[in-house]
Amino acid sequence: MPDILHKVAIKASPIETYKALTTLDGLAGWWTNETTGDSATGGIIHFRFADRGFIDMKVLELDPGKRVLWEVVAGPDVWIGTKVSFDLAQDDDFTIILFKHQGWKEPSEFMHHCTTKWATFLMSLKASVETGTGAPFPNDVHISNKGD
Repeated sequence: MPDILHKVAIKASPIETYKALTTLDGLAGWWTNETTGDSATGGIIHFRFADRGFIDMKVLELDPGKRVLWEVVAGPDVWIGTKVSFDLAQDDDFTIILFKHQGWKEPSEFMHHCTTKWATFLMSLKASVETGTGAPFPNDVHISNKGD
């Protein structure tokens, strides 16, 4: 099965970075400003993208400053059952994030789109943690002719 993989260095501690991945305010600061739900282990986080759709993630694992793991339980059909992980490690003054969106059944044009969108949102995460201002939906970088 193909996976989406990215590596990002954020000039902040793993705990600061972890908070942006595990609190509703943190998530709303870099992915979509319409973020609600329960971000504790076993909870469901609801990410809304206005008329473009939604994604619900079940929180499977939280290891403070080290790892966040979600499973997609609602959203685009090809995302259902896939998992999204953020593995964090300190390197000098930086937190290195190894991001993975795993479990895709096969490569597709939509997977190409999602790969690029994840990259833009990871850059938004970096900006949010480092400067306090990310570019969450609807203020994200648009990469297609359809405005998403």
